[in-house]
Amino acid sequence: MRVWVRRCRAPVGNVRGAVVAEEEQRAPAAVVFDTLGIAYEQAFATSGPHLASLSWLVDHLMPGSRVLDVGSGTGRPTAEALARAGHRVLGVDVSPVMVELAARQVPDAEFKVADIREVDLQEGSFEAVCVYFSLLQMSRDEQRDVLTSLARALRPGGLAVLATVPVDVVDAEVEFMGQPVRVSSFSPDDFAQLATDAGFSVLSEAHATFVPAHADAGPEPHLFLYCRRTAH
Repeated sequence: MRVWVRRCRAPVGNVRGAVVAEEEQRAPAAVVFDTLGIAYEQAFATSGPHLASLSWLVDHLMPGSRVLDVGSGTGRPTAEALARAGHRVLGVDVSPVMVELAARQVPDAEFKVADIREVDLQEGSFEAVCVYFSLLQMSRDEQRDVLTSLARALRPGGLAVLATVPVDVVDAEVEFMGQPVRVSSFSPDDFAQLATDAGFSVLSEAHATFVPAHADAGPEPHLFLYCRRTAH
């Protein structure tokens, strides 16, 4: 069953109490990723830096850690790798199609249809957070707010992987896998500073150029920040 979620003010993980919305009120990202579906997973499944960052998390997390996957997509590879390692994964995504796919493909994780911008996260409720390219269709101010909220949601010393396409653009119209989208992002240095200002310590960075396995996709610069919540 599809659940349309809008302006969820219930603390995660109590996303169950969210408000049901009409289909036309979906975020633009939901429309794009409902259309892409499994093609998105197929296009990005071979990203070496993405897989390496997951290995880093698995190697450094205590058994049974609570992990929040923001923009969880089809559940692969992120939620699948973490759940397979014995962690308790909550994936949130604005796309009902993606959430349905993820729930089928990764039954050992939990998935919710929700817009992370509208979710109140309980402070210190996760040991790790994953953000793989799910900020790009937000404004710069929204990205700042979301990262600050995610840092607060981590327990002291909690880990995060933050991945983006590091280009200095504001509300730029681009084509992504044949779909028109509007994106905002930051240069590599500015994104690292954004993470620091939000409450993360950047431990290391990984840069790569990746070509998604899709006829309408071209080379993309990718930046992965390996982070820890700043101690207070």
